[in-house]
Parts: sequence; C-alpha cells; structure tokens
Amino acid sequence: MKTVCEKAREIPLVWEGDICVLGGSATGVFAAIRAARMGARVAIIERQNYFGGTATAGLVNIWHSMLDFDYKEQVIAGLSSEVINALEKEGQARVCQNRNVANRFNPIALVRQLDKMVQQEGIYTLFHTMYAGVDTDGDKVDCIFIQNKDGRGAIKAGFYVDATGDGDLLRDLKVPRYYNATVQPPTTAFLLNGETSGKVIEWAITNHGEEFGLDDDWGWFGPVPGLPGISFRADNHVFGMDLSKADDLTKAELEGRRRAFALEALLKKYVSPNYAIVNLCSAIGIRETAHYETRFKANADDLLLGKRYDDAILQGTYRTDIHHPDDNGITFKELDGSLDICYGKGERRIHGNWRKDLGLDDDYARYYQIPFSTLVLEKWENVIPAGRMINADEGAFGALRVMINTNQMGEAAGVACALCLDQNTSMQALDGRLVRAALRKGGSAL
Repeated sequence: MKTVCEKAREIPLVWEGDICVLGGSATGVFAAIRAARMGARVAIIERQNYFGGTATAGLVNIWHSMLDFDYKEQVIAGLSSEVINALEKEGQARVCQNRNVANRFNPIALVRQLDKMVQQEGIYTLFHTMYAGVDTDGDKVDCIFIQNKDGRGAIKAGFYVDATGDGDLLRDLKVPRYYNATVQPPTTAFLLNGETSGKVIEWAITNHGEEFGLDDDWGWFGPVPGLPGISFRADNHVFGMDLSKADDLTKAELEGRRRAFALEALLKKYVSPNYAIVNLCSAIGIRETAHYETRFKANADDLLLGKRYDDAILQGTYRTDIHHPDDNGITFKELDGSLDICYGKGERRIHGNWRKDLGLDDDYARYYQIPFSTLVLEKWENVIPAGRMINADEGAFGALRVMINTNQMGEAAGVACALCLDQNTSMQALDGRLVRAALRKGGSAL
C-alpha cells in the first residue's frame, strides 16, 4: 500500500478528566454511568447520533433473561434491570418468562432512556465523533485523538474503556489479537408492518426466495412493545465478510440492505401490497470480528458446567449460540444439556443432549460466570476492554456476545476504572473481588 506523510500539527485538547469511554453502545453507556455514580468525571464518544449501539442503531430489541435457568433466582440486575423496569412502566418494554426472548423493548424508547440517564449523571458526550488514534507514555495511554465536525481533537483521561466492539483502541496499542475459526456473520435488522408469522415468511422464502436473490437462511423476529402491528425482523445473514475492515463493512451494509428490501418486495408481490419497512437499522448487526488476549480466556466448558469465581463480574444463562458462517444454520447448547442445530426458515432441526454425550447427570448449572481477569490486559495499565471483542473461544463467545452479558461487562469496566482511580493503582494490580463487591453495592446481583 502506498503511504503519504501527514505533517505535524498542534491538536486542541477537547476534554480532560478521569475516564474516557470509547463507544456509546449500552456496554459503553453502562460503563460511563457506573463510573460517574462512583464520583468519576467521565466522557463518552460515539460515532452515531445516539446511544445504544446494536439495541438502538441495530434495532435488536431483546435483552435476554435476568433469571437463573429454572426461573427461581434473579442472577442479573444492575443497569440492565434498571432500564427495563423504567421502560416497562412506560409501556415500552415487556418482560416474559422465556430465557431466550425475555425482555423486549421499543428501541426508540431506549434512545430516550439512555439520553436521560447519561445527562442525569453529568457525563460529557460527543456524538458524530470517531476515535482516530492514540498517544502513549510507557505502559499507559496518555491521550486519544478524535475526529468530528470540529476537526481533530484530543482527550486526556486517567483511564480508558474500549467499548468500540472491534477493539479499535486495542488494535492501535498492538494488543495481541486473533479470530476464531468460526466467525459469526452479521445481520441487517429492520422493523416491518404486516403479518409476519414464521409460517408466512417460511412459505414466501421457500416458494419465491430465489426470484429475489434470497436463500433459505435461518432468521428470527418478534413484536415491538409500544408499536402495535410492527415487528422486528432479522431474516438474513451476510456471509464471507470481515467487518473489522472498512471495505468489507461497506459491502456488508449494502448487501444487508439489499436483502431487507428484497424480502419486502417479495412479500408485497406474493402476500400483500401493504407490507412496508418502517424503520431500517442505521448500522448492520455485527456479531463477531477480532478478539484480544487478556489474562483469562473464557471457554465453553467452564460456562456450560457453571464454574464459579470469587471475582465474578458477569452472570448469565443465555445459551451458547453459534451462527454458522456458511450453511444458513445455527447451533444452540443450553445449560441443561439440550442441543439443537437448526437450518433455514423451516427450522430443519437436529436434536441432542451434550450432557448425556459426556456421561453427565441431570444436576446442571443454573447460571454461569466469568472472572474479572477476562477483561484485564497484560500490559496497558489504564485501559480495559468491554464488549464483543472479549477473549473467548467459539462456544463461550456464542453465549457472552449477547447484550445482556456485554451490558454487565460495561458495568464492570466502569467500576474497575473508578476503583483504580480511588486506589491510585493499575488495572493489573486491582483486586477483582473489590470490583465484584462494588458491582453488588451498585445494584448488581453477583
């Protein structure tokens, strides 16, 4: 690749404080709120014009169950619970006893809720702002650079949370990274009016999908609280792209939208002319790109067998969920041993039991945990990652990548930064048990 030399220039210091959060998904917002509630001066930068990430820009309106596998104990609380309770009071969320589709919400109402919470905590916010680079001093980040309508600027903080999803800051710090052998493909989501039962879509795709360039891909859908007659749709994957690369990300956005509009056209022609996409995601739903090495790598065996940690920063019950990269299928493994492999809209299924295959009894774990060290880098003293770049094998990542779990990672990252500031210590020297205790004090169920 040819290169050019950018001339040296003075960069204005836009903000200086305690903690800077890169990325305004719920993961990043929850990191910022937790830290601010512990007395830190916090800034958050976000490339979109609103908070929420996949839950709002991506329109994915589900946070999975906060109860244990048997629905007897609440094992997740904190800010996820606070937000859902607030939306439910407004009729903008619905809670049901289903671990896979437990908390549905109106993504538009979530935008408003996150705005209010960030403003209430006095968090300095910049929208339409991209992370653009980093300057280091020894084993610490000295400042980061941003780019927005004002041009190039700099932010100085005591600690930095990388909640960019792809690990943009970690990439520039040259933290060792890797890709799993199976990289889960993305989906373009949208909101649709009209009859959208599984049978209608299955019939349309099976009989007429080829005409519109649509294959029999696995997908899912559901209602949107507060918007009667409107459903959320996530029908088609985009395969063969690395969405941590600018060119592939652009191609995936275009192909994802083509598939969404193709399904709309198919339904208009063969089911009813009244079908219409009423909202299209402003960012494709990315499931997976790069992962970064930390002190602990989460693995599927530990999760599914419910290994416990005294410095746990996350609890969950969501199944390991792996979207296949090449055959329109998906594999689910539940804590109780259930194994399902599904293909296409017709959900051609293979059933099994992974616990019985291993010779295990029926005394399954009711929830899983990961330790604080999953978020701790080996080198950089004032940086912590949170989100889908998590250090995890394919199976563990399939469970941990969903928002109810990345929300908890964000809360833990914010708490850890605030504790490090209070103790004047590095992230590597922080006792993870203190993080767990502070999370519990702030309302988490750990």
